[in-house]
Amino acid sequence: MVSLRAWPHMPYAYYRRGEIIAHELNKDEFELMLRCDGKQNLEESVLLRTLVSNGLLRVLSGPEPHPVDYRFCANHYFPRINWMITGRCNYNCLHCFNAKDNLPLTSEFSWDACVSLLDDAEKCGVHAFTITGGEPLLHPRFMDIVRGIHQRNMMVYELNTNGTLITQPVLDEMRRIGCRPLMKISFDGVGHHDWIRNRQGAEQSALNAIRLCLSEDFPVKVQTNVHRRNVDTILPTLELMDELGVECLRVIRTSESPRWLENAGDACLAIEEYYGACLTIAEGYLAKPHTMDVFFWQFLDLFPRSRTYRMRPVAGNCTTHQPNTPVCGHNRSMAAVTASGELVPCNQMSGWFEKEGISLGNVKKEGLQQLLLDSVYLDKVCTPVSCVLENNERCQRCPYWKFCLGGCRAIAMRFSKDYLACDPAKCTYFHRGWMEKTTQAMEGVAVAEWDRSADRAVFSGLVARA
Repeated sequence: MVSLRAWPHMPYAYYRRGEIIAHELNKDEFELMLRCDGKQNLEESVLLRTLVSNGLLRVLSGPEPHPVDYRFCANHYFPRINWMITGRCNYNCLHCFNAKDNLPLTSEFSWDACVSLLDDAEKCGVHAFTITGGEPLLHPRFMDIVRGIHQRNMMVYELNTNGTLITQPVLDEMRRIGCRPLMKISFDGVGHHDWIRNRQGAEQSALNAIRLCLSEDFPVKVQTNVHRRNVDTILPTLELMDELGVECLRVIRTSESPRWLENAGDACLAIEEYYGACLTIAEGYLAKPHTMDVFFWQFLDLFPRSRTYRMRPVAGNCTTHQPNTPVCGHNRSMAAVTASGELVPCNQMSGWFEKEGISLGNVKKEGLQQLLLDSVYLDKVCTPVSCVLENNERCQRCPYWKFCLGGCRAIAMRFSKDYLACDPAKCTYFHRGWMEKTTQAMEGVAVAEWDRSADRAVFSGLVARA
C-alpha cells in the first residue's frame, strides 16, 4: 500500500506500508499517482510503466474505485514518534533515565490525550511509532492505542518493554490488528538483571518473553545496559541471546542519569573503560560463529553473518560534508514525547530535562502539529552541526571535525549542560586512538561503511601526524 504525502520542504513524497521513511518523487510522478483512483483509464506512457514496474501502481482489469491516500502536512517532516504512553511501571529500575529521582513515575496519557496525539500525528504525516514507557502494556488502553495507530494508516514499528506483560493473547491481538513490531526487550546480563531492575524474578520473566516472541515470529531486539557491576556478564549474555535466535542486541553504556547516580554511585564505566570493554567483548563474540548483530552504543556495530563492522563515532566524512546537517539525525527524524507530554530531543534526555526544569514544548497543551511547525523544540532538533562548530573552539581546531560532527547531544549535555557543547566521548575516541585500536582489534573483519578511499587517506594522514 502506498500513501502520498507532501510537506513544505518535501512537496512530492510517498510512504510504503511497513517502511519508516518517506521517499521523494518528482512532480510528474506525484501528479500521475494522484490520478490513480481506480475510476479512470490512463494513457500508456513510459512514466506509467516505470511506476508500475517499481511497485508504486498496479494495473486493474476493470474499474475498482478507491480513494487516493493523499495528505498535505503544513509542519516540518518527521516520519517517526517515540511515544512514552505512560510513566507507570511494575518495576522500579535503579537506572531509569526517565526519572529525576527515586520516586515512581505517575504521568500517563489519558485516552482523550491519546486520541488527540494520534489525530495530530496523522495530520503531521507521521508514519511509524516506537511505543515505550514506563512499561507501556500497563496503560489501560494499550491495545486501543495500537489499534488507533493502525486504523489511521500508521504503524507501531517498535515496542519497548520489560517483557512481564507479554502473553500469548497480547501477541494474538497484535497480529489481528496487523501489528508485528520489533519487540525491544530489556535484559541486563545473565545473573544480574534482577538487581538493576530491582525485582526478584525479572530475569526469568524477560527470558520467557523473548522465547515467546521468537516462537510467535515477532522480531526481537534485546537491550542490555553495561556498567562496572555487570561488565563480565555481557559476553555470556550475547552467547545466550544468539543461541535463542534473537535478531540483534544493543549494548548501552548505563549513563549518568539522576536516578542511576543516586543508586549506583561510581558504577558508570568511564568512557575509555567502556570503549575497552566493548572491544574485549566484541573480540570474544567474533571468535566464534554467530548470527546475531550486536550494536555497542555510540561505539561499534558488529554484523557477524557478513563479517563486517561499523564505527559509530564516524558520523560524517570529508567528501560529502554538509555544514547544515542536523546535529543528530535520529532527533531530527523522530520526535520524542514523554508521558507528561513534553517534547524532548530524545527520551534519554527526559529525566535530565525534567530535573533541570527545561521545557521545549508540550503536546498536551500546544498540540503536536504546532510544535512541529514552530517551537523551541524544533529549533533544537533542527540545529545544524555548524552551530556546534561555532560554539566550540576545540572543535574549530580539531582535525577530526568532519568525521565527528560534534558527537551525541545527550552525552554532551550530561557532561556540560550545554546542547551545543562537543561530546567529550567522541573527543576521547578520535584523539586517544580508539579508531586505530578498533581497526587493529577487528583485523580480518571488513568495514561495513566509511570505506571511501579519500576519507580513509585523509584520516590515515591525520593519524600519521598525531
